[in-house]
Amino acid sequence: MSERNGGDVVVETLEALGAHTVFGIPGQHALGLFDALRRSDLRYVGSRTEVNAAFAADGHARITGSVTPLLVSTGPGALQTLAGLQESAAASAPVLGISSQIPSAGLGGVRGGYLHELTDQLASFRDVVKHAWVVRHASQIPSALAEAWEIALTAPFGPVWVEIPQDVLLGPASVPPVTSMSWSARELHPRPELVAEAVRLLDGAARPVILAGGGALHARDELLELAEKLRAPVVTTFGGKGNFPWDHPLSAQSWLEDWHTTEFLASADVLLVVGSGLGELSSNYRTFRPTGQVVQIEADLGKLESNYPALGIHADARHTLRTLSSGVTARTEDGISESLVSRLLEQVRTRLAEQELDLEWQVLTALRSAVPEGTPTCWDMTILAYWAWSAWDPRGGAQFSAQGAGGLGYGFPAALGVAAAVDGPVLAVSGDGGAMYGLSELAVAAQHGSRVVWLIVDDGGYGILREYMTDTFGQATATELTRPDFVALAEAFGVPATRSTPETLREDLAKAFAGDGPHVVVLPAVLRMFAPTHLEHT
Repeated sequence: MSERNGGDVVVETLEALGAHTVFGIPGQHALGLFDALRRSDLRYVGSRTEVNAAFAADGHARITGSVTPLLVSTGPGALQTLAGLQESAAASAPVLGISSQIPSAGLGGVRGGYLHELTDQLASFRDVVKHAWVVRHASQIPSALAEAWEIALTAPFGPVWVEIPQDVLLGPASVPPVTSMSWSARELHPRPELVAEAVRLLDGAARPVILAGGGALHARDELLELAEKLRAPVVTTFGGKGNFPWDHPLSAQSWLEDWHTTEFLASADVLLVVGSGLGELSSNYRTFRPTGQVVQIEADLGKLESNYPALGIHADARHTLRTLSSGVTARTEDGISESLVSRLLEQVRTRLAEQELDLEWQVLTALRSAVPEGTPTCWDMTILAYWAWSAWDPRGGAQFSAQGAGGLGYGFPAALGVAAAVDGPVLAVSGDGGAMYGLSELAVAAQHGSRVVWLIVDDGGYGILREYMTDTFGQATATELTRPDFVALAEAFGVPATRSTPETLREDLAKAFAGDGPHVVVLPAVLRMFAPTHLEHT
């Protein structure tokens, strides 16, 4: 084709908005869009299934903090992204899904019998993403994408969805080439009277404590400044790992499933909750019972006071923490808060030491020792990841997991998305069950030379479900799996692989990280979770 079409308008607009890398999989209705990529400077990273493309876009969006486009086709291709978009919604990752649609004549549920036809495809996405829209003409494309881009980057960040019919993508463009686009995400500032009341409460608190969630990840400096000014201990949620220095004297780390931490948070006379909805995991399965005043800073209006009464401040964490820090009175360093933190962490260590978890600590220690500082890590839903939620010291590396929505298969494709944005290695961690979801992405890793070290902990099945069912019913059902030889399979894709042991894990991982491409490390081991505490205090 010699003339520009709707697909060209899409890629021109994405470039003008600031996109550099896009993810996805082509399909018949989306051919006009994918052919236009050939005439653009956008880098395309293609996955082997749409759900993995969505996970990869999620990882890329999280590490860059900016919008990442995800390009897919109609019907089955679009629907397979839903699990990934649900995770992006839970984790506030700004993914821009762009899907083709059946020809315009078939829209509106006329049941024309088109390939991939759904009566209302958009309806499947409305309850998952922040914003969903169908474009009807090429002239609408720039404005529709710019609006979606702004919404994705307006706090709370999140995924958005735009659909474009096949004939619009293939038809001649009725607008001049897109050369520039302006956009401005809405800033969410706190109301002054709420800030004033929060300052009054914090200044009057004898024992303030901060619970910092994923909404504080982009407000690390402001969080550190306020915590040090208040001399307030900081507990980090699983989704907020890395928002506060792990070894800081005020860091009470992330042992949210330990009753000692739950009591520590509950006993604060003022608990400042930043960027967390105090959901199931952060509240230790609803056993958290605050005895003092809760102040909640939350950009997602639906999460404000959704679980606990609080002084609710609907605002972006960065703006609110900065304003609070300028208003509160600085406290002297008397060492009391640091002593409380030290005592809490010692209580946690003592409880864990009584549970005969030497293998688990050995594996986690070997992993932490082998992974270079500053390395981003992506964790699937697996026992070692559940340990990492609480025990992993990020050491300057972003820590991403699928704990928001809880779907299997996230770790490896998300790491491929991260690897497309960083200059250095990335760690992915999966169990053998979760690994089966992403095996096809070994072809992507080989094709792009992605510097991802993929650790697969092979325990012969869905290990955590095995534990849950055995504890609940006395035996497990449907948890045992036949697996491939992961090492041989990786090598069949042209990816180096190593079969490891707990004793050689550190050395094997170190060698893998020394390489300049993908590497699979398989660890046959049956790990156990530490004992939960919420069942003891219900």
